[in-house]
Amino acid sequence: MIDFNILFFIVAVLSGGVASIAGFGIGSLLTPLLALKVSMGISVAGISIAHFLGTAFRFWTWRKYINKRVLFSFGITSAIGGLIGALFHNIFQNIILTRIFGCLLVFAGASGLTHLSERWRFSGTVAWIAGALSGLFGGLVGNQGGIRSAALFGFDLQGKEFVVTATGIALAVDVARMPVYLVIQWRDILNIWPLIIVASAGVLIGTQAGVWVLGKIPEVLFKKIVSGIIFLIGIWVLIHTT
Repeated sequence: MIDFNILFFIVAVLSGGVASIAGFGIGSLLTPLLALKVSMGISVAGISIAHFLGTAFRFWTWRKYINKRVLFSFGITSAIGGLIGALFHNIFQNIILTRIFGCLLVFAGASGLTHLSERWRFSGTVAWIAGALSGLFGGLVGNQGGIRSAALFGFDLQGKEFVVTATGIALAVDVARMPVYLVIQWRDILNIWPLIIVASAGVLIGTQAGVWVLGKIPEVLFKKIVSGIIFLIGIWVLIHTT
């Protein structure tokens, strides 16, 4: 049987690559895997460090493509909702919420693949509400990226613009939630520092590879690919909560 550390590193590389293309994936893939070794709460807190490093690198690489309008409407309320969700994560976090999260990802991915998501259009107050709700729910389950990327289908964004805007929002959420995790769970995080280093190294390597791949994807295929990733990660989440 493959050593857990090797498997963890391989999945970390994969998650970094996926996140560079879809704007999310690090927490969705690594959190349930690490939760096989530690509690889900500790897993969420530990993976947030690797998530921050990969997200910051991805944002710096594509920063010139960011859509500031979406970032300062949907993004702000998403970050606030994510912080509130993180504060209540250990109180409300349970398998039912995670399964609902998985089902939402499957629905959002299927909607993108069948063009149903093209009917979603967010603007004005709706954009603020969508950001707050996606951030809050993501914070509660400890995994915001898939819901955020699905919600961003409601905005008319091109490939790199989509990824870096989702990344910018994710970075703001990380800055908001990481101090909460570190203050509340710093001892637990310290106990798993070797796995955090493995995850961080894998994520950074995968992010670099994914950035190269994103530059090669035609715009006409981009949303289909992201929708497929959202759908598959939804299945992954559901499998790991059964």
